[in-house]
Amino acid sequence: MHAYRTHTCGELTKSDVGATVKLSGWLHRRRDHGGVMFIDLRDHYGLTQCVFNPGTPDFETVEYLRAESVLTIEGRVVARDEALVNANLDTGAIEVVVDKAEILSRADELPLPVFGEPDYPEDIRLRHRYLDLRRETLHANMKLRSDVITSLRQRMVAQGFTEYQTPILTASSPEGARDFLVPSRLHPGEFYALPQAPQQFKQLLMVSGFDRYFQIAPCFRDEDARADRSPGEFYQLDIEMSFVEQEDVFSAIEPVMRGVFEEFADWQDKGRTMPDGPFPRIPYAEAMEKYGSDKPDLRNPIELADVTDFFADDSKTGFSIFAKIIGGGGKVIAIPAPKAAEQKSRKFFDDLDKWAKKEMQAPGLGYARLKEADGGGVDSQDPVLKNFDPDHLKAFLEKLGLGAGDGIFFSAGKHEAAYKLAGAARTKVGEDLDLIETGIFKFCWIVDFPMYEWDEDNKKIDFSHNPFSMPQGGMEALEQADTVEKQLALKAFQYDIVCNGVELSSGAIRNHRPDIMLTAFALAGYGADVVEEEFGGMLNAFRFGAPPHGGIAPGVDRIVMLLAEVDNLRDVTLFPMNQQARDLMMQAPSPVDDKQLRELHIRLAPQAKKD
Repeated sequence: MHAYRTHTCGELTKSDVGATVKLSGWLHRRRDHGGVMFIDLRDHYGLTQCVFNPGTPDFETVEYLRAESVLTIEGRVVARDEALVNANLDTGAIEVVVDKAEILSRADELPLPVFGEPDYPEDIRLRHRYLDLRRETLHANMKLRSDVITSLRQRMVAQGFTEYQTPILTASSPEGARDFLVPSRLHPGEFYALPQAPQQFKQLLMVSGFDRYFQIAPCFRDEDARADRSPGEFYQLDIEMSFVEQEDVFSAIEPVMRGVFEEFADWQDKGRTMPDGPFPRIPYAEAMEKYGSDKPDLRNPIELADVTDFFADDSKTGFSIFAKIIGGGGKVIAIPAPKAAEQKSRKFFDDLDKWAKKEMQAPGLGYARLKEADGGGVDSQDPVLKNFDPDHLKAFLEKLGLGAGDGIFFSAGKHEAAYKLAGAARTKVGEDLDLIETGIFKFCWIVDFPMYEWDEDNKKIDFSHNPFSMPQGGMEALEQADTVEKQLALKAFQYDIVCNGVELSSGAIRNHRPDIMLTAFALAGYGADVVEEEFGGMLNAFRFGAPPHGGIAPGVDRIVMLLAEVDNLRDVTLFPMNQQARDLMMQAPSPVDDKQLRELHIRLAPQAKKD
């Protein structure tokens, strides 16, 4: 018999009744019943209930053993009585009557419990992450992450892609987030950088003729923590393809995304689904107008409406506040709230207004509650609509498709600010009214991003999204954009893939022509000398024959977050840092000794004293 186990703790069933087995694992829980002791023995695969009868060797030792100690037991598999079967356990139909036990490792008093998973302070959980990871929920999340990565890899290979590894030590990037720098011992005063993404390398692979590349790529950015991004490193499914147009990328990636989400839709019996058919393609401008966001949650049925024209003439509305905003070039955006007036009190509406002021730093949200009018029809006694001309009000409500019992919120201000608040309000109203469809994954592509945007601070146009994307229309479109208005109207072959309001990735068809790239940068005010200095390596590669190519890089962490239904990356990352970018378990970052600094030709600057 094996020294430690013949079976795992999640393996035994009724078919094993009568067998003598050996199991090893952690003491998960102990219960005493009239002199008979039951312990749940746990390993990576599951739990098995083990029975210690009085007189069993090592009974007293195990009786006082702390939880999370490690032991091996040997015994006989017996069937549980029908009334005692635990249908929630794979091993719930059996138990093991212990003949002997061996303690492999004694646990000290635990700094946090494993059984029961009560909420515990983050610093304790991260400092003792190895204990935190033993807890059922986190342990399952990490197994899910591994399974998702395996599935992604297999699906990419099935789509004709080949995995290649790009360098981890590279050159510092001239733009983007802050780099993590690595000093060179052999080249004093010079530094490598950890890659923010394999972007240039994967494009160079296309120039090298490799055609369909992918990689589960680690990326490093020295930026502040967010719920959906770790403060340091993250992983992405990095993809690039040669001789493709935008739809070719979509056709290759949709089956991978659909496949992995369908494969894990029923993970832990969650029973989720996906709509049939291709992912919707939504132009950026349409997404902003309908949803106030370029990462819309399509589970929310609410659509915004531009009602600026209805409020421009205050003689028809009796509401001069919006008319003044419109006169100054502003917008009024309506956020429908179906059945809100019927289902909610006035406090609901007032609380949304307070939320806008506090959380969004906005002047507020106007609102109107609709009810049946005394003489028939629909009206509102709230200030925004109270004095509307009846025919004007009727046309207004017809546009929005609203009637008695519904509510409306209003966001007013400069174009960008009005839509930003309206988009956030759409999400909050949808959540508060329980309108968000559950148990479903709704994907979409956001396409036709503007190539340029207006830089108000410097009074010039600049790139809006990705300066290395191919402009729609190519060189001809750039040459014909001889006014600011035409330049701002230019669109790029850029796209985002979004699921349930979460942006999984941005991507683009790349600008592979040096002449088009130099012209595109020139329109944004960057001279050829600047482009050559900053991006000369890529430009030079393109001058020796570059295929049209494009790609995308969906975030692995965000994919797993959606499938696991968690809100923080910490819950799908094995050893995360805290919000201050510290690894509390390994105590990183940490000082290094003077010898290491001398080898690297580094002298530390004096640190300013803290008050």
